[in-house]
Parts: sequence; structure tokens; C-alpha cells
Amino acid sequence: MYEENLNPTSITKGLTTLFIGQNVLYYPSVTSTNDIARQQALLKAPEGTAVIADRQTTGRGRLKREWVSPQGNIAVTVVLYPARTNLAYLTMLAALAVLYTIEKATGLHCQLKWPNDVLINNKKVCGILLESHVAADFVDYAIIGIGINVNMKLADYPEIASIATSLVDEVGEEVSRLTLLHNLFQEMEKLYLRLQAGESILAEWRNNLVTIGKKIHVRSGDEVFAGTAESVADDGSLLLRREDGTLVKFMAGDVTLR
Repeated sequence: MYEENLNPTSITKGLTTLFIGQNVLYYPSVTSTNDIARQQALLKAPEGTAVIADRQTTGRGRLKREWVSPQGNIAVTVVLYPARTNLAYLTMLAALAVLYTIEKATGLHCQLKWPNDVLINNKKVCGILLESHVAADFVDYAIIGIGINVNMKLADYPEIASIATSLVDEVGEEVSRLTLLHNLFQEMEKLYLRLQAGESILAEWRNNLVTIGKKIHVRSGDEVFAGTAESVADDGSLLLRREDGTLVKFMAGDVTLR
């Protein structure tokens, strides 16, 4: 069993990034790391500041859903000040960074589900929540919340066991959260610097989407649309070919694979 002492010193020790994860705020328990990170962004904390908690009491995902976040998992939010042209790609960046991190640390094969879920064996192992504030012609800040199910055993959470998994359940032994955090910060920074240099990560993200080519339902507001996920547009929106042949574009929504 990993008896890891997560604290700013242990998290930054040996970390080779230029800025992501070099300034750490650690809490044993918070309502939500996104809440703290938003406050830090408004105070103009250094770019790459990471807010980390052992547990969240009111963690949340997209569409205001609860995100179960007990001790033993990773709950982290990173503060960024991106160019406006890169804002649409930050969720892709985070999903790819998590995928690469998990595969590097465990050897497990991951896939991505549009728009922001990381799956192992068709079950959710990570959720991502991007929040931002956009001024007239620039991004004031963006915060990327990442929750990874690391050492929680889903048998203890029967209410989500049918749709979620964890690294300990998949690997059969506990996984080092410090190793995961180090890898995550490195992968995020590499992808972020590529975006800043004008490089696209769209094809990389699209090639890992399990959603493409599948029969799906998309819930958008109070409506549900059925069809085949044909592709994704350059801005990451989903292109759904409905059964009547029409093509519908979704910037956001809740996807169920059929």
C-alpha cells in the first residue's frame, strides 16, 4: 500500500516542468479544487498553479453532476492563462494528458468519450471540468479540473460501479498518486506548449475518441437526438448523422453509447 504524504514539497520534488505544478496549493479536504483555483486565478496566481486535495466534499462534473472524490483519488485543478484561440482545445489537452499519464504509469489502454471522459474497458476513470472567464478579446483565465479514480475500490460505491472504474480495480494493486501527478503535469505542459507554438492536437484527440462511428444518443437541454457520431469539427464539436440523414452539430451535450 502506498503511504504517500501529499504536500507541496513532495509534489514539486523532482518535477521537471517549467511551470505546470511548480506552484502547489494542497488541502486535505476542500469543497472543490475548482472553487479554490478560481479564486487563485482571479488573484492572478502564477500560470500552472495546481490546487490539489485529498478529498472533495462537493466535487462536481459537467452538467452540475456530483463527482465522487474520496481520499485515495486525484483531485487537481490547474490555472492557465491561454490565448483565446487555444481555449477550445484545453479539454482535449487535459483528456490526452490523462490518457498518456495512465498508460505510461500502468500500461492500461485508455479511450476518450466525447467530450471529456477518459474510459478504461468502457467505464469512466476520469472526468474533466473546464471553466473559464472570457473578456472582450482575451481569456481572463481558464481552470482545468481533473478527477482521476486512483485507489478507490468501486465495490464500496455500488451506485456508480456499473459505469465507473478505478486504477486499483483495473491493475489489482494501488498506484502511486505522486507518480501520476508528476506525469500528468509533464504531459499537460508538453501539450500546452505545443498549442502555444501553433501546433494542433485535434487529430491526436480525435484518433482516441471511442465515440466516432458509434450509434449514440445525445442529450442537449431537454431534447435527445439519436444517430451515428460521424466526426468532430475543428473546434471539437460533435457531428451527429441523424437517422433521417441530417447532420447536427453539438458544442456540448451528454452522450450515451448505444
